[in-house]
Amino acid sequence: MNLAQKLGYPANTKLLMIHADDAGLSHSENLATMQSLVKGVVNSYSIMVPCPWFYEMALWAKKHPHCDHGVHLTLTCEWERYRFGPTLPASEVPSLVDANGHFYKKREEVQQYATVADVKKELTAQIETFLSYGLTPSHLDSHMYSVGSRQDLFEVYKELGERYKLPIQRGRDLTDMVGLEDKEPLSVNAIPVDKVHIGDMAYFEKGKLWDYYESVFDNLIEGFNVILIHTAFDDMEMQGITVNHPNFGAAWRQIDYDFFTSELAKKLVDSTAIQLVNWTTIQKILV
Repeated sequence: MNLAQKLGYPANTKLLMIHADDAGLSHSENLATMQSLVKGVVNSYSIMVPCPWFYEMALWAKKHPHCDHGVHLTLTCEWERYRFGPTLPASEVPSLVDANGHFYKKREEVQQYATVADVKKELTAQIETFLSYGLTPSHLDSHMYSVGSRQDLFEVYKELGERYKLPIQRGRDLTDMVGLEDKEPLSVNAIPVDKVHIGDMAYFEKGKLWDYYESVFDNLIEGFNVILIHTAFDDMEMQGITVNHPNFGAAWRQIDYDFFTSELAKKLVDSTAIQLVNWTTIQKILV
């Protein structure tokens, strides 16, 4: 029985989740995410606990519990001038930080330096901090999918899903992206995503990211589809954060916001033979 059948739909149903990553990253990211959930077609999001603007997003999430929200487990900080580190003191997780106490910029550095013990301590602290605000997470996912940097770190990710009884985002597209061979049997809480759709840099460079997203709706597959986006405004704050980082930068995130709050996106959702789902719905079928 596949996921669609478990949810009560025909086996060939095209399930779709439109998910916004990186809430908590900045004030701009937070505002755009909130608006995308309220007036757009985004139906799931996840929050980065270590970021300076986590508190604002946590307060909003507590007031809007019906909006599906998870923990965006974070082990990297990819930005050039905007730097943050772990939830725990850097001295407690020394293998996760650079000389300044900030997270490494790249997954490859996590792969090279991170210890299993430090990853487990820090990710547990992120989840516990999330819970301490009275929030009820719907799932766990991963910033830059850094939990897939190594197989032993991926095992920590699966273990945390089982410990907290939360679905974890998992799929061939994601493990292929980080070069991980994920051939282990699925645990109860590991929900396979059949197709992950992430904005294409070539389309962005040609000014055609809207065309890419529109084409996604024509190419949804039978099974569980997830469109991963990052909504923010192309303002001074985000321009400063994403300097020299055009992929998923300020301009890109503005396009994500514009498209997924547009009338076109609403028409595509209404006219396409799909069934919208989120992690809260999926969580209810876990045994």
